[in-house]
Amino acid sequence: MGESMSNFAIAIGNALLERTIYGLVFVIGVFVAEAYAPFSMGDSWWSWGLALLAADLTYYWMHRIEHEVRILWAYHSVHHSSPEFNLTTGLRLAWVEGVIEWVFFIPMIAIGFSAIQTIVTISIVVLYQTWIHTEKIGKLGWVDRVFNTPSVHRVHHGSNKQYHDKNYGGVLMLWDRMFGTYEIEQEKVTYGITTPVGSWNPVIVNIHEFWSIAKDVYGSKSISEAYGYVFRSPGWKPDGTR
Repeated sequence: MGESMSNFAIAIGNALLERTIYGLVFVIGVFVAEAYAPFSMGDSWWSWGLALLAADLTYYWMHRIEHEVRILWAYHSVHHSSPEFNLTTGLRLAWVEGVIEWVFFIPMIAIGFSAIQTIVTISIVVLYQTWIHTEKIGKLGWVDRVFNTPSVHRVHHGSNKQYHDKNYGGVLMLWDRMFGTYEIEQEKVTYGITTPVGSWNPVIVNIHEFWSIAKDVYGSKSISEAYGYVFRSPGWKPDGTR
C-alpha cells in the first residue's frame, strides 16, 4: 500500500508539471524544430504509419540511453525504484523527465515528420504501455516475441542480473531483437533497483540518484573521474568496473 500511495503522489506531481511547464516546453520545442526542418513528409496515411514506427524506434533508443547514461538514469530510475509491480507503477514517472525527453524526438522532426505527428505517435507509444505493468497476466506465447507485454515488461523491471538492461521497446519487440537486448521471462522477477531507495517519500524517490551522483562527484579525485560518475553507465567505478 505504501508503494502504491507513493506512486500516486509522484503521479500527481508529474501530472501538474506535464500540464503546465513541461508540456509547454515539449510543445514549443518540437514546433520550433519543425520550423527549421529541411523538408516535410506531408500528411498522408503512409507518413503516419512511418511516424508511428519512427516514434517506437526513437522511444527504444531514448529508453536505452536513459539506462546507459547515469545522469539520465538518475531520473529514469524513479520508474524502476519500486519493489512492487502493478498498474500504479506505470504512474511512477520522474518529475524532471518531461523537460528533458522531448530532445530525443527532434530527429523525427529533422527527417520530415511534423510536430503533430511526433506528439501524437509518441503519445500512442506511451499510452500503450499503461496496461503492461501487472503480474495478473502471464506469458502470452508468440505475442511476447512481437509486442511489449506484461511478461516482457516484468523482465525490464527486474533487478535480477540476467534481466539487467533488457526489453527497452515501447510497443514492438522488433528493436530489442534487432539490437540484442531481448530477454524472455524465466526465473522469478525481483523488482526494484540494485540499491533500494528505502523511502516512500516522493521527493526522496525523485532526488535520491541525483544526490548519489553529487556525492560521488564531490569525492572524485580528478575531472575524468567526475565525468565518469555523471556520464558513464550506472554503477561505473574509477577502475572501469560496474
